[in-house]
Parts: sequence; structure tokens; C-alpha cells
Amino acid sequence: IIGTISAVGLSRYNFYGKGLINALLYIPIVIPEIVLGISLLSIYTLMKLELGLFTLLLAHVTFSIPYVIVSVRSSLSSSISLQEEASYDLGVSRLKTFWYVTLPNIMPGIISGATLAFTLSLDDVIVSYFTVGPGSNTLPQYIYSMIKTGITPDVNALSSLVLLLVVIVLSLLVIYDARKIKMEAK
Repeated sequence: IIGTISAVGLSRYNFYGKGLINALLYIPIVIPEIVLGISLLSIYTLMKLELGLFTLLLAHVTFSIPYVIVSVRSSLSSSISLQEEASYDLGVSRLKTFWYVTLPNIMPGIISGATLAFTLSLDDVIVSYFTVGPGSNTLPQYIYSMIKTGITPDVNALSSLVLLLVVIVLSLLVIYDARKIKMEAK
């Protein structure tokens, strides 16, 4: 949600510092994860924040937002602006225009950004290592620690479940797209 709102704001409005924000947006994408993890740990230490699930969540939001913004911003095109203007000319309110015109047009960008953010968050071990604190553990860290001591059937079962979930979701999306194309052809 934060990434989507930020993408719409950055693409639609001009304000002081917009160029700086656009430049800073790519820093979490470009820098290595270990640098980001150590930097976030340093910031948390300076702010005297106790490491735990809150700092982990904050770290994952920090490195996920730029991916969502880039993804959603790519789906915002000039044709959407023309459709919105036409909607306003027909007397539709801003909220209904957003709900029925803008949101359906940017939904592929939102879904791809959310999927990318989820995948990066699920895959992340390094930033989580520096920001989670004692007593907490994430799924990637748990799997990594199990692999270091020897691969157990638990890791195999978990990997199979994740793979099965991905296959089911992709199959549902393909079926949905096929039905949508079939309906449009009629």
C-alpha cells in the first residue's frame, strides 16, 4: 500500500525534492544486502531500538518499497491520465474514478510489485540476520540453519510445499487469463 501510494504520488505530482527522492529510491535496489543490513543495524543502534520483529518488519519494508514503486510506476501511463480526465468530464467523483478507472489499470503493477516484494522478503537471509535480534527467527534463517547442520526431511517437505503453492497459484492465474481472453473474444 505504501509503495502504491508513493508511486502514484511520485508520478502524478510535482513537488520540491522529487528528484532527490527518485534518486534515493534506487539505493536499496543497487547496494548489496550486507551493506543494507549493517546500515540498518547501525541506525537501529543509534536510535536505541531493541532488535526484534518490529525492526525486522521495518527493514523488509525499507528494501521492498522501491521494488513496488518501480513496478507500479511502470503501469502508470499517459493513457490512464486520459481515461481519468474523461471520467472527470463525465462527472464522476475522484474516488469512483480511482476505484473504477485507475485501480484496474494499475492492478497488474500492484500485483507484480507485491509478488516481487513477497519473494524478496521470503528469500532474504542477510538483512534479516542483522535486524531480527535474539529470540526471533525467520523462515529463511531457519532453513539456512538446518542446511548447515544437515538437510533433514523437514527442509524437503517445506520446499515441496512452497513449490506446490507456486504451481497452484500460477495454474490459477493461467486459467483466469485464458477465461478472460475467451470472454473478450466473444
